[in-house]
Amino acid sequence: METILKILQVILALSILILVHEFGHYFFARLFKIRVEKFYLFFDPWFSLIKYKPRNSDTEYGIGWLPLGGYCKISGMIDESMDKDAMNEEPKPWEFRSKPAWQRFFVMFGGVFFNFILAILIYSATLFTWGEEYLKNSDAVYGVQCNELSLKMGFQNGDKIISFDDNEVVKFHELQVILARNQATTANVIRNEQSVTVNIDPVYLPAILSTPGMFTLRVPFVVLSVPDTSINASAGLMSGDRVVAVDSVEAFIIQDVQELLSLKRGLSVPVRILRGDETIEKSLTIDSDGKLGIILDGDITKFFNVTTQKYTLAGSVPAGFKKSTATIGNYFKELGLIFSPKTEAYKSVGSFISIGKIFPSSWQWDIFWNITAWLSIMLAVLNLLPIPALDGGHILFVLYEMATGRKPSDKFLEYAQIAGMFVLFGIMFLAFGNDIYRLFK
Repeated sequence: METILKILQVILALSILILVHEFGHYFFARLFKIRVEKFYLFFDPWFSLIKYKPRNSDTEYGIGWLPLGGYCKISGMIDESMDKDAMNEEPKPWEFRSKPAWQRFFVMFGGVFFNFILAILIYSATLFTWGEEYLKNSDAVYGVQCNELSLKMGFQNGDKIISFDDNEVVKFHELQVILARNQATTANVIRNEQSVTVNIDPVYLPAILSTPGMFTLRVPFVVLSVPDTSINASAGLMSGDRVVAVDSVEAFIIQDVQELLSLKRGLSVPVRILRGDETIEKSLTIDSDGKLGIILDGDITKFFNVTTQKYTLAGSVPAGFKKSTATIGNYFKELGLIFSPKTEAYKSVGSFISIGKIFPSSWQWDIFWNITAWLSIMLAVLNLLPIPALDGGHILFVLYEMATGRKPSDKFLEYAQIAGMFVLFGIMFLAFGNDIYRLFK
């Protein structure tokens, strides 16, 4: 059922993005009285699932059977359809190639522009509806818990990371993302109440990009409940009890307590507990897995000052715009990582399989819409890449024409389209190859 929900979310999100993107092309084409022959969600080689052509309309609308995108076929334009016969005829007044360069620019930029607008609208709507909730990095009072990689790089458990390369980190959950995205070489941390600089060797960048969970939140060890089937069901533990020491070793953070428990598997050990203002000692049994068999309180709002920000309708729009522009800038940085071989970020390129993994296993509208907005920006930015067969390639040729007054020949555009499609097929092969490799890794 979880897999089905993820698939449905991917299909719905991509359908929205494709329709909006192609409608951007359609809108400007019709605005400049350019004929649109087809407007399709998904591709329709050989046959389509649904097709409809209104009376007195030049446009056929439909849904294809191959869910790998969609298209808006514009008359007189060299695109993925490679309709050479039509291009060999004399240009018609209603064709794309007959229009001035500035109009063709807007037709090609329309898809990207509409995706940017969609992201702003979605972010504005989600901020207005649900607001924003996050833990400020400065409010993570117990510091970070490091994994093997971050320890090797020179960080320590309990470090309070302030900044990377003097750029302050505001949100705790963005620590690793900002470290990787900015290719930081130093980190300023507070360690044992002292300011310390951690030098980051660039050689670790590929590992940073491929190793999630470098910095997790250190949370107090607090009992929420004790199941009746627990090995410590009769130990007298109560909800709210805080473990502060195990076998005379002081520890009150979940990760530290768990590490101590793992050393005493199968034994009964004295555990010091803080219950309100009272400190008590209990003998607790540790099972063979190094666990006490209790359910911990995971509500971080009880231990940290979690920032919650609500937005009015008037305030949500500029906030949505700001979030969109920040996401655009960040995604360009991430593309820079992908196109830099030394980072090995190309190994993280994924297909629809990777996209499906980022959606939650249960339907949560706030998460769905935030992911959809992010994907809308991703689609827009990728389409701006100056690769023939993408919008960016067409835009590049139009800008060249506007700057020089010389229009590339139809034959050149045809060959460029073919070359661009080979590049896209190569990227798709890499994306699906990476996903398949990860499935069997």
